[in-house]
Amino acid sequence: MPKRSREEYERGLPGYHDPMAGVGGAPYARSALTLRLWLAGFGLVFCAGAAVVLFLVLPELAWFAWVLVALAVIAAVDFAWVAHRKWRGEPG
Repeated sequence: MPKRSREEYERGLPGYHDPMAGVGGAPYARSALTLRLWLAGFGLVFCAGAAVVLFLVLPELAWFAWVLVALAVIAAVDFAWVAHRKWRGEPG
């Protein structure tokens, strides 16, 4: 096994999180951080907007609005974590 340079580790090793990497000629898995960032952003905007609409228009469904608020908080945390990983330089 060849010795890896620090740059390779900083860039991310191919197939690091893929236990089947290279088996049967399959290409290495690529990180989907950008897709995950977009999905977390969409979830945050959608859940927060839907919660506000439910609180204002249908107050009898306030319990569901609180569920959407909780999901919006989870999406915000995920968005922040993925943005941190991309800022740190992970590929994807």
